[in-house]
Amino acid sequence: MNIFRFFGDLSHLASRFILLYLDLFTKYYSLYNTLLKIVFIASSIYTVYVMVYKYQKTIQNHVDTFPVRYLVGGAAVASLIFTHKYTFGEVVWSFSLWLEAVAILPQLFILQRTGEAENITTHYIFALGIYRALYIPNWIYRYFAEGHFDYVSVLAGILQTAIYSDFFYIYYTKVMKGKKFELPV
Repeated sequence: MNIFRFFGDLSHLASRFILLYLDLFTKYYSLYNTLLKIVFIASSIYTVYVMVYKYQKTIQNHVDTFPVRYLVGGAAVASLIFTHKYTFGEVVWSFSLWLEAVAILPQLFILQRTGEAENITTHYIFALGIYRALYIPNWIYRYFAEGHFDYVSVLAGILQTAIYSDFFYIYYTKVMKGKKFELPV
């Protein structure tokens, strides 16, 4: 654990809270959307709690050296360039999308440095990647069915899916075929 990772994680969590709370209390879309956001907030709080208190000693500082500050800075710059309008809520929402798009990079960096991962870790990363990849057909559907196109979400989502693409290939060729997850040398 280092200060950059800690504040990077807190920034990621803060971006979620800001996005979810602002949206949760200012706009009502549906019961499904509201309940999903409440569950997501609760699970995010629990995840951070477990990481900080239960698994803190399993973090290897010599392996976990990714400079998170660049991700936060890049997300901040992207949120100022790619936003719908320059209001606090829109820029914060855009920041959360861009930060989410690159938030997996420290984990992928660790996978590359160690060359392998536990099955639970690979399944977790795969599920995160599939979540974003499935939004691509959602955007296509919404464009044709509703005439809705959100270029900020689409650009950040494509970036995020591209970041996962190499992991998807290795996951498919190794884990889905019953082999241990190891990166090719």
